Amino acid sequence: MPTLFPAQKILREVFSTSSPLTPRKVEAEPKPRSKYLARSDLYPVWSAVDDVKNKAAHLSDAATKEFEKSSAKMQAKTGNIEMYSMKYYTACIFGGLLACGLTHTAVTPLDLVKCRRQVDSKMYKGNFEAWGKIGRAEGFRGIYTGWGPTFWGYSAQGAFKYGGYEFFKKFYADLVGEQNAYKYKTTLYLTASASAEFIADIALCPFEAVKVRMQTTIPPFAKGTLDGLSKITGKEGFAGLYKGLYPLWGRQIPYTMMKFASFETVVEMIYQSLPGSKSDYGKAAQIGVSFTGGYIAGILCAVVSHPADVMVSKLNATRQPGEAFGAAMGRIYKDIGFGGLWNGLPVRIVMIGTLTGLQWMIYG
Repeated sequence: MPTLFPAQKILREVFSTSSPLTPRKVEAEPKPRSKYLARSDLYPVWSAVDDVKNKAAHLSDAATKEFEKSSAKMQAKTGNIEMYSMKYYTACIFGGLLACGLTHTAVTPLDLVKCRRQVDSKMYKGNFEAWGKIGRAEGFRGIYTGWGPTFWGYSAQGAFKYGGYEFFKKFYADLVGEQNAYKYKTTLYLTASASAEFIADIALCPFEAVKVRMQTTIPPFAKGTLDGLSKITGKEGFAGLYKGLYPLWGRQIPYTMMKFASFETVVEMIYQSLPGSKSDYGKAAQIGVSFTGGYIAGILCAVVSHPADVMVSKLNATRQPGEAFGAAMGRIYKDIGFGGLWNGLPVRIVMIGTLTGLQWMIYG
């Protein structure tokens, strides 16, 4: 007949670990070192890997401390900037100017090859072949063809883009109220970025027209930015500087909407996957997160905006004076087809990913 009480064996197994009468395992004492065993501290070669790891850790910690120290000094000089104050918007404008102007200028060699391959896909087989041919024919300076209008155009665009984004984000948030702004924050990011880019492209368009023509004509049709502006206006009037505005909006507005919305989302996801909150991490770590989020956002931007980017290059290079916008688009599409709209995409993914990552890193 089975008993209602648990067996003694079961009671012992359940309560044995918590009972004070249970004998505890005594940890074995470390064995004394044998006199025949060499001391590793006298032979650093044996622990070379550990040495390198320790030195790298010390250097990394020192670099982080120095970076945070210089950052603190800069913040002490400028003072605390109040959110959405005039000083805040000025800082955003200046940060955007540097972020876009410097990074776009730095990747001019990639942009040069991308534009030429978009206009004529058979011109070069790859980037290195292209740079080799350009370098042999035009020297190192030729690889940076179009850097002048690139710098001025994207500096102006960056100032309006980043400053405008912060302005419109606050403007629309006030318009819909705090609760709705938080509830529909992605929509708010998209609307604010589209509004800012609409204005920024008006500043960029004349310089983009000069840049594309300099990069797609061999030899370049102008010696520099001012020469290019005067040649276009002299031949086609002021309207010649803006004949690529519609496709530029078609390229840049989806690009910027993806850039800001995906960046905010990706960075939020990164911090959610990390232990602690953003404030727990140093400035160097936060900048690393910004670069990673920016690079991922840049890849998405490149894919979304690439067909329009091809059209911008084609229109600025081949659109005839007086030719209607719709007619020019139709003629170009008939020539290149759907596949032609994706010419140069791998180059642009690398270029835009790097650009966007660096921009957010500088801006941050």
